[in-house]
Amino acid sequence: MLNTGSYNPDILTCLANLSSDEVFTPPKIANEVLDQLPPEIWTNRNARFLDPFCKSGVFPREIARRLMAGLEKEMPDQQKRANHIFTKQIFAIAITELTGHIARRSAYCSKTANGKYSVCDAFDDKQGNIRFKRVQHTWEDERCVFCGAARQEYDRGNELETHAYQFIHTQRPEEIFNMKFDVIVGNPPYQLGSDGGTRDIPIYNKFVDQSKKLNPRYLSMIIPSRWMAGGLGLSDFRRSMLEDRRMRKLVDYERMDLVFPGVDFEGGVCFFLWDRDNEGPCEVTTVCGDETTGPVERNLSEHDVLVRDIRALRILQKVLTAGEPSITDILSVDKEFGWTSNFDGFHETQKANDVALHYNRKGKRLIGYINRKEVNKSQHLIDKWKVMIPKAYGERGVRPAMVLGPCLVAGPPSVCTQTYLFFFVESKKAAVSLTSYMRTRFFRFLVSLRKITQDATRLTYTWVPQQKWDCTWTDEALYKKYKLSKDDVAFIESRVRPMEGKNG
Repeated sequence: MLNTGSYNPDILTCLANLSSDEVFTPPKIANEVLDQLPPEIWTNRNARFLDPFCKSGVFPREIARRLMAGLEKEMPDQQKRANHIFTKQIFAIAITELTGHIARRSAYCSKTANGKYSVCDAFDDKQGNIRFKRVQHTWEDERCVFCGAARQEYDRGNELETHAYQFIHTQRPEEIFNMKFDVIVGNPPYQLGSDGGTRDIPIYNKFVDQSKKLNPRYLSMIIPSRWMAGGLGLSDFRRSMLEDRRMRKLVDYERMDLVFPGVDFEGGVCFFLWDRDNEGPCEVTTVCGDETTGPVERNLSEHDVLVRDIRALRILQKVLTAGEPSITDILSVDKEFGWTSNFDGFHETQKANDVALHYNRKGKRLIGYINRKEVNKSQHLIDKWKVMIPKAYGERGVRPAMVLGPCLVAGPPSVCTQTYLFFFVESKKAAVSLTSYMRTRFFRFLVSLRKITQDATRLTYTWVPQQKWDCTWTDEALYKKYKLSKDDVAFIESRVRPMEGKNG
């Protein structure tokens, strides 16, 4: 019989993750997610729950535990209550055959739903309401039309998992169970290695969008926080999330290991509550280490990306009030000169009419040379003074952070590969002044508000204002200029550490 009291030890706190997409949810976090739902849902015998990407079975188990307690007065017979809950209220779709077995063991206390020791004696089949059906990708132009997986990577035989998740590999998800659900909840797979393992593409957004098609009363999921400011192909998803006034609660963990111990996934993780029938501001809670801020009511669509911490948002508002032009006006685009990071069409010894080409190999900054006539793109920038900054830099959740890698001043004539973005100015004096600005905590803090992974695109610098390039900039001067309070300064300096070394 299902134990509705305390339980210790809990085997689900000990499971190792099977793969990068099969990250098991700790019971503590699963219950935090379920705590977002209105209390009356647990006393509603007609409420239906769906976990469409079930792994360990923690959500069906914890939902059952709450319903067993909530329906006790209405249905005092424990066995009849368990039978009703498991056959009429709780449904799940396993992401693999193996996780289906694990989930049934967690929820039904038996590897089969109709087994001798199952806590529910009303099932007549092995799967019960935790179902797994192997499906195939639908290939078109060597990619799956549903999830974007590369055929060369995921077109597999029956002996291997296809990772073609049933819930998102259909245009009619409502036909899987042929019923409507009040609550959809869970922790979906996050990403797929799309290009032979060299580039991961997010898929958690597809589970969110598919769930909304079912039009549940409540939707709550644990997903990476990358959608808030970055992520490959997530622009439309980010816009839809920020503009959706049905997003009523958002809990954001800046470090993923606070939720999933031992999991290394840059950008943190969050969970949210989407309420179909109630619109309004969203209650945002931010968790950074041992510090929790909020909940604070916010308009998520205030900017094109989400500033994760309300204290940072208040500082940003003071800076933007000045109405100064963005530093992106003097910033290059990605691959400004047309060359990727692995470009090797240059030589090591300088010849007549050559320009210096800055590139990186195995973490080393190097200079090669290429004839000016071979620069076929952005020739008007060759003779500008440049301050180059590595496009990618990451520290995996370190606080306070460096945010950006060290910059370098490159005199004319010069070019670079995709390894660098660069700011362009007219003189060495201006370049040195700009370098001092880039080294300040103030500059790197504003960058950090839009930089959620190691990659810093041109848009990452949108909120950094231009200055006059005729002096050495310091944090003290910038704090005074933008009238930042002692609390503002303390917050910036708790998030960004000083950059050692000399300017330029």
